[in-house]
Amino acid sequence: TMQIQPYLFFNGHCEAAIRFYETALGASVDMLLRNRDNPEPPPPGTLPEGSDDKILHCNLRIGDTQLMMSDGRCQGGHAFQGFALSLVPADADEAGRLFAALADGGQVLMPLGKTFWSPCFGMVTDRFGVTWMLNVAA
Repeated sequence: TMQIQPYLFFNGHCEAAIRFYETALGASVDMLLRNRDNPEPPPPGTLPEGSDDKILHCNLRIGDTQLMMSDGRCQGGHAFQGFALSLVPADADEAGRLFAALADGGQVLMPLGKTFWSPCFGMVTDRFGVTWMLNVAA
């Protein structure tokens, strides 16, 4: 079956993002490849000097989902716009724990609370600029 899998570019901050999601969400690394391991290195000048240890590709498992990520062109800054990643915690307690972890160093957009579609929903942008929606099923 066809799937859509998010692929996020962290512009030089991928390693820190991986460590953060391991702690905040219980994520685990299924595969990681660094620029120095690239069997087909990019043309000279494509990446900044000192980018050999940056992440070329990573498959990060969060629950049953693969989140793919990379340092991209290592240009710095965070420019995530126009989307959010949706988490479906089992209950309000899990939602609260995950929400607090993601909000650490980030920004709460909508505190966790009851809505007409969920007993517990909230939105937060994490320290890397990724927006998350936590939505406990009704």
